[in-house]
Amino acid sequence: MSDKTTPLGPVMLDIEGPELTAGDRRRLLHPTAGGMILFTRNYESPEQLARLTSEVHALRHPALLIAVDHEGGRVQRFRQGFTAIPPMRELGRIWDVDSHRAGRLAHDVGLVLAAELRAHGVDFSFAPVLDVDHGVSGVIGDRAFHSDPKVIAELARALARGFRLGGMGAVGKHFPGHGHVPADSHLEVPVDDRPFTEIEEHDLVPFRRLIRDGLAGIMPAHVIYPRVDRRPAGFSATWLKKILRGDLGFDGVVFSDDLSMEGAKVAGGVVERAEAALEAGCDMLLLCNDPDGVDRLLGGLDHAMSPVSLARLARMHGRQPVRDMVKLRGDTNYMNALHAISGIGMKSGDLPLGR
Repeated sequence: MSDKTTPLGPVMLDIEGPELTAGDRRRLLHPTAGGMILFTRNYESPEQLARLTSEVHALRHPALLIAVDHEGGRVQRFRQGFTAIPPMRELGRIWDVDSHRAGRLAHDVGLVLAAELRAHGVDFSFAPVLDVDHGVSGVIGDRAFHSDPKVIAELARALARGFRLGGMGAVGKHFPGHGHVPADSHLEVPVDDRPFTEIEEHDLVPFRRLIRDGLAGIMPAHVIYPRVDRRPAGFSATWLKKILRGDLGFDGVVFSDDLSMEGAKVAGGVVERAEAALEAGCDMLLLCNDPDGVDRLLGGLDHAMSPVSLARLARMHGRQPVRDMVKLRGDTNYMNALHAISGIGMKSGDLPLGR
């Protein structure tokens, strides 16, 4: 590890493949970089993943944050050598039959998911999805726990507590809720024209509950709610500073959703998008699948991280790292949780851009 201390920057970027290239190292060493997000293309085996994360963590001090979209179901980046995590809807279905069992299983799913990621050097996953399933969003679908926001809150709370036991914080998405719009923000700009009172009474319920329980991070949606603000939530100081920070009292990290998505392009070029997201209240910006855009962003963004943002990001580093799956399999809590969820695991196709 370098002896030089370089504070984390506000940009989380991706890399080309399963090993670092010279270009990857150059970008990750840039002072504006603060983290790396992994995709399926970056994974070959558990051993390869552990080597990769160890190398990335050794590049800088403090270590860069390493994240992944690892929700379960359609959105699970690492499969071979990892436990198959069910889509969160499966936990909602179990709740409808036996709520106590569903809560226990949600906790166990969270523990297994977190412990396995931590065993391979990943700091956190962008999970859980806190969107309410209103029956219209295909991109959300079975990624949502349920159609009842109170059920979502209970199951997500149990899952997040399992995460903490496994050594990582939870990141709720997509604030204030992506489940009421059929459009996919990867491909277009969704618009949710409900009044704030309706959103508050339904979609904000899971966020409010998990914030009270110590939620570590939140990712806002690239969705416009015109009866609140003309800008997408991730570029809106009304949503992020007034409602999320002020009214809901959230003090964790706000991660932008991927700035390369179509729903983000309303804010202009890549540097303009980044500046708008930071001004609105984001602490860290994601830019994925666009290496030229990352180079423009690293070269063009002039932003000094505030001490408050740096303190928030420091809390996202994973705890209790375990580099050896053999040791993890000797952990009673992990093995009990693994046994409990074995009957609900299922595999399905991966989603190219899970957030």
